[in-house]
Amino acid sequence: MSDNPMTIAEKIFSKASGNDVKAGDFVLANIDLAMTHDITGPLAVDGFYEIMKDKEESKVWDPSKIVIIFDHQVPADSLNAAANHIKLRKFASEQGIKNYDIYEGVCHQVIPEKGHVKPGDLVVGSDSHTCAYGSLGAFSTGVGSTDMAAVLASGKLWFKVPQTIRFEVSGKLQKRVYSKDLILYLIGDVGAEGARYMAAEYAGPTVSSLSISERMTMSNMAIEMGGKAGIIEQDEVTEKYLQERIPGFKLDPQWTPDEGASYHDIRQYDVSGLEPQVACPHNVDNVKPISEVEGTKVDQVFVGSCTNGRFEDIEILAQLMGNEPVASGVRLLVIPASRAEYMKALKAGYVEQLVEAGAIVESPCCGPCMGGSFGLLGDGEVGLATSNRNFRGREGSPESFVYLGSPATAAAAALYGEITDPRKI
Repeated sequence: MSDNPMTIAEKIFSKASGNDVKAGDFVLANIDLAMTHDITGPLAVDGFYEIMKDKEESKVWDPSKIVIIFDHQVPADSLNAAANHIKLRKFASEQGIKNYDIYEGVCHQVIPEKGHVKPGDLVVGSDSHTCAYGSLGAFSTGVGSTDMAAVLASGKLWFKVPQTIRFEVSGKLQKRVYSKDLILYLIGDVGAEGARYMAAEYAGPTVSSLSISERMTMSNMAIEMGGKAGIIEQDEVTEKYLQERIPGFKLDPQWTPDEGASYHDIRQYDVSGLEPQVACPHNVDNVKPISEVEGTKVDQVFVGSCTNGRFEDIEILAQLMGNEPVASGVRLLVIPASRAEYMKALKAGYVEQLVEAGAIVESPCCGPCMGGSFGLLGDGEVGLATSNRNFRGREGSPESFVYLGSPATAAAAALYGEITDPRKI
């Protein structure tokens, strides 16, 4: 056992600050990657120029460590959105920053799939679901536009090293029960504030058995329990995923928790009997087993977002729907998380299948997840989404109702026009 056993979060902040640190310490940390997008980016750029106004030249600290992605309002759906895009394109060009314009997809899918993140990295993004990259063993977290401005200028940011809650999960998930059901279950158990400003460390044989796609879903929603980050320990699954994106990549064994590391809490679960879970309006921790909400009529089903818009999710939807049409009176929106995921679905024939069934398949973007662009719910309407939030007004009218579930649960709702247990299909 190490003389100073650490959690993964403590190890990453020790590297980033240049000192051995423990939970509760305040550190000025070096950032490995900074990401901003078309909603939060313009304010961060304004703040950057304000910080740099008395300097001889206004240059970011390291353009190779900054990425801009357009995903929230793409293509531009208003003159204001178009103006924001113009501002960020100009900034990226002037600073030599990588800009994934309107064509690549949702930031939290594009960043990992393009090989921008690896285990041990400290990543910040001006979006709350930046914690998704913890699926690759990084400490990644969302920050505000003002903090992002400071990072653009200096490459550093102050943090309080967070405590860690370790979630040890065992048991084989039932057929048509997925990591989305698992993370909803954990959020319902812990509560929306249960991991506030803590790192959620997901572990155990159930988590180890998950694909990177399913791990992304878990890490993505750590923020919904108040978490600062959602970290999954690196393993051979991580290594294989990254070797396909980073030439010569090999795991560094240091980015694992030490035996004897100090945790705020260790919570253990056996999920062998877990049934599909649904988050009910208007809070993500208002989670119920699907048997308690079956029969709820839906007007719209949305499959997509950075949480569940990958090929694997679209495949689940398509395979469960088969050759059956979308239920009468139901709108099915399918939005792949990235251009790469869209192309996989296209080549597999799923786009054609879903369109013929009555679905609307859109180009990669956030879509209705953030209540902008298109696909909004009207007064009194009910939606079932695979996205990550169901706050009042999140996907349209404040008088609408959003339920969250897995792609399998979404498929069942699209087929029957009501929330239905996908295990019955």
